[in-house]
Amino acid sequence: MYIVANRIPVAVDWQDEFENRFRQRVGQINLQAGFVSMQILKPVSEGAPYVVFTTWQDEAAFEAWIHSEDFKLSHQNPLPKEAFTGRPMIEKHQVVIST
Repeated sequence: MYIVANRIPVAVDWQDEFENRFRQRVGQINLQAGFVSMQILKPVSEGAPYVVFTTWQDEAAFEAWIHSEDFKLSHQNPLPKEAFTGRPMIEKHQVVIST
């Protein structure tokens, strides 16, 4: 398994809109070959970022998605710069132990 964690610092006033963007596209990513699951984690600690976890069968499936038309469509209308309190950070992980 291959897991991508996208840490996105969202301003408090923009959190509802940020979440709604994902709600509007629920199910779309499920159509991608090799997609396993996605979780959107809302911070409960002040100043912490949202974390978007996507799990893929392998790195190739993730790479295929980020080069797909669906990825372009899902990112074509981004929130304005003031919606974010910093830069997002992407972490990519290979699962070595799962219970």
